[in-house]
Amino acid sequence: MATVTTQASLAVFRPCASKSTFLTGSSGKLNRELSFKPAPSSSSASFKVQAKKGEWLPGLASPGYLNGSLPGDNGFDPLGLAEDPENLKWFIQAELVNSRWAMLGVAGMLLPDVFTKIGIINVPAWYDAGKSEYFASSSTLFVIEFILFHYVEIRRWQDIKNPGSVNQDPIFKSYSLPPNEVGYPGGIFNPLNFAPTEEAKEKELANGRLAMLAFLGFVVQHNVTGKSPFDNLLQHLSDPWHNTIVQTLGG
Repeated sequence: MATVTTQASLAVFRPCASKSTFLTGSSGKLNRELSFKPAPSSSSASFKVQAKKGEWLPGLASPGYLNGSLPGDNGFDPLGLAEDPENLKWFIQAELVNSRWAMLGVAGMLLPDVFTKIGIINVPAWYDAGKSEYFASSSTLFVIEFILFHYVEIRRWQDIKNPGSVNQDPIFKSYSLPPNEVGYPGGIFNPLNFAPTEEAKEKELANGRLAMLAFLGFVVQHNVTGKSPFDNLLQHLSDPWHNTIVQTLGG
């Protein structure tokens, strides 16, 4: 959303008022439209520019089961995975959880490397973290993580199938979560008390999707260059014209 103030006498301007097939697609459900609304002023007009939900590819009809009502929904489902309503409910929560893990993972891969390079801490890069010695062997840690994640995922699946059914801790009965929307438990999981508004949900998904792509990029980048993303950035900044992806792939 943006606000533009200009000297003008126009009252309303809608550039997408025409029924263009290229812009609206055959369904017309998720057309993108710009609305300019003036604010009263004696010397100038203030226009509010707002882009509505649109198709992920202009001219491509969105599936009927994706009508723009979900956060982050731009009609992208080329394989038709969410056509079944039950599958759609699961995919919504799966993307949300994977987005959150990806944001944590990308921060965990990048920030320790940055802090090590500037001398604040001294830890191995993310691709060498598994080689370090911990309080238990790697196989033992794997089994512990598998059991804990298995328990959490079962509880999450139960909450999706029957919302609110797992709000109370099965062992420590005094601990419980307030009734909330699935995927947004609140309570101790929301220490800053952020409200799950539509805008906040959109931003979380946008950042989560970007983080999932960033994670994939970090993995591919290391396999190609053998370095961490921060090392690659420093190398590029040292000689931006010669240390690029073109030279890397060409070499």
